[in-house]
Amino acid sequence: MQVLTLGNELLRQKAEKIKVFDDELINLTKKMFEILKTDKGVGVAGPQLGVMKRIFVVHVEGDTERVFINPSILETSIKTAKYEEGCLSIPGIYSQVVRPETIKIQAWNEKGKPFTLEASGIVARVILHEYDHLEGVLFLDHVPEGKRKKLIEKYEKAANNDLQTPEQKS
Repeated sequence: MQVLTLGNELLRQKAEKIKVFDDELINLTKKMFEILKTDKGVGVAGPQLGVMKRIFVVHVEGDTERVFINPSILETSIKTAKYEEGCLSIPGIYSQVVRPETIKIQAWNEKGKPFTLEASGIVARVILHEYDHLEGVLFLDHVPEGKRKKLIEKYEKAANNDLQTPEQKS
């Protein structure tokens, strides 16, 4: 499993509801957490891995590993906060994003047990970021258009540079 990057059309599609909770789903969550550790991320969603299912995992330092399946955002605070975000699917690109400070979310874990969670701060932010992936939304969509275009150009330039051989770079 590899993380899809900006430009892959799957990142812009809505994910489908998960209907079966089985060993395959448990194995998927384990692989997702492995990717988080390997890629030094704090969250990853199914669509980022080409799995068009409504699932994401989150592991923020100091918090427990969390699995969210078929999540629904129940509430968001009026109060917002700005914070720099990045994304495993857009490596090397970061920007300030405004999001609600607190949220209330309902979801199921990998064993099919429903839960409701109230989260704030960085945990809420990561959950909202990953939830966006299930809707085909990227963090750059929350950035003003002019800045977004510059960040995409920067990403594309870096990606094209990475694809060149050493001879082509000189």
